[in-house]
Amino acid sequence: MNKTIKHIGLLIIVLIAINILANKVYKRFDLTSDQRYTLNQSALDIINKVESPVVIDVFLEGEEFPSEFRKLKTETKQLLEEFSAYNSNISFNFINPIENDATRDQNIKQLNDRGLTPMQLTVKENGKSSQAVIFPWALASYNEQTVKIPLVKNTIGATQQQLVTNSVQHLEYAFADGLSKLVNPKRRKIAVLRGNGQLENRYIADYIKTLKDYYYIAPFTLDSVSKNAESTLKKLQDFDLIINAKPTEVFTEEEKYILDQYTMNGGKSLWLLEKVAMDKDSLYNDLGKNVAIPMDLNLTDFFFKYGVRINPLIVSSMYSAPITLASGEGSNSQFQSYPWTYSPLAKGQSNHPIVNNLDFLRFDFANPMDTLKSTTKKTILLQSAPLSKLEGTPREISLDMVNDKLDPKLFNKGPQTLAVLLENRFTSAYKNRVKPVKISGNKDESVPTKMVVISDGDVIKNEVSRKGVEELGFDKYTGQTFGNKEFLVNVANYLLDDTGLINIRSKDIAVAFLNPEKITEQKTKWQLLNILLPLILLGVFGFIFNYFRRKKYAK
Repeated sequence: MNKTIKHIGLLIIVLIAINILANKVYKRFDLTSDQRYTLNQSALDIINKVESPVVIDVFLEGEEFPSEFRKLKTETKQLLEEFSAYNSNISFNFINPIENDATRDQNIKQLNDRGLTPMQLTVKENGKSSQAVIFPWALASYNEQTVKIPLVKNTIGATQQQLVTNSVQHLEYAFADGLSKLVNPKRRKIAVLRGNGQLENRYIADYIKTLKDYYYIAPFTLDSVSKNAESTLKKLQDFDLIINAKPTEVFTEEEKYILDQYTMNGGKSLWLLEKVAMDKDSLYNDLGKNVAIPMDLNLTDFFFKYGVRINPLIVSSMYSAPITLASGEGSNSQFQSYPWTYSPLAKGQSNHPIVNNLDFLRFDFANPMDTLKSTTKKTILLQSAPLSKLEGTPREISLDMVNDKLDPKLFNKGPQTLAVLLENRFTSAYKNRVKPVKISGNKDESVPTKMVVISDGDVIKNEVSRKGVEELGFDKYTGQTFGNKEFLVNVANYLLDDTGLINIRSKDIAVAFLNPEKITEQKTKWQLLNILLPLILLGVFGFIFNYFRRKKYAK
């Protein structure tokens, strides 16, 4: 009896010690092969900054969800449980905004006014098809601020399973990015260059509006370079990133030198340049045609030293976005889409965080780029499809080309590079050259920095309709939204991100789905198997048990 009491007492002491230790030491084990429940350190850093309650309302709730989107709901819930486990200030609710018929229309209107657009899905179950409407969004509220978080990652031509797989991979970044907007104050500054014929404000309005959620943004001109170069450079260095969106006027040597020294001092930059003067809008005239001519911005030697060269050629690709033209006159006119090889679609082929899990981008009259030997590390971000060709300039471009029959054999130049990331240390374009202006502290080698060069200025251009500014990448005629805005936002975040948050986009998660056709075909078989097999096993066990019982007691 004394030994028993001692054992029980020892057991109680051990259990108390384990509980005390468990309260002080927090550890979770992720046994999945892809480590899907292991949060990135950058996400954890953001979660740990949440010092007051954050409430996340998720609108992935409903009984009519397709099985794929029920999977997305489960993955979202599990991720948010991880967030809450690390910080109890984070709580979440799943809400069905269209559950109540009395408030359905009012809720839909309120969500639409906030920019939370619904998504219509096809539900295929038991061999039957039906339609369901969902709101694949979440709202995170913190200290009287609210941000919207997209939960679905759209991809052109993707099935519902592919859509959900892409969305699951994007979830951690989407929620971490949303929380970052709430808990991290703005501190980085972006300069939008003016004075060299860049795109007007209205044509970059949607992109700039999106960036304002993350950064301070202001215009900047280089007009004062000739009068006071040193002061201009000093003011430019107040900005962490410069954006040069489709300049059409020549840069002077003084302007180039200031931009060069900005890079040498660690400034980041995003360049959207063209070597051919041609716009789709210029074709909408009485003749329906225009001439594409080479354009020299006096930047060839500038980028040659950095390791890239844009060629005065036009990329034409069989895998491209259509052009929509009107036929007929007056009230009888109709809009019809035609193949248009001068709007190549491009997609990243690497696992780089800027382009991973990214939709196709639409270009217009893009130019091919070469990468050259230099001190910088080069990463090709975007390329056209393999079925591409190059067309020289000057060249007449006509809308009548939509009627030309395309021969795949002519599109034999392979993928063409359209966007390049340059990193590491840059060598000055003015090293061992006479400097156009005098400044103190000239540098021939840069500190580690980054630059992205895109060989088409229209990538950043949003459409402007009677309703106002359209979303960047949205085609109002086809209803498709291309990945232009997401790509450019990723570029800015990568260039300015010192927390590593953008690297979450490289996470690769495999999502397993059941085959709906097999489910329909074999549903009855598996139902019978699940019902009858346990009964059969129970019967066999009972028979064997009784047999040995009788045998034992018969003796």
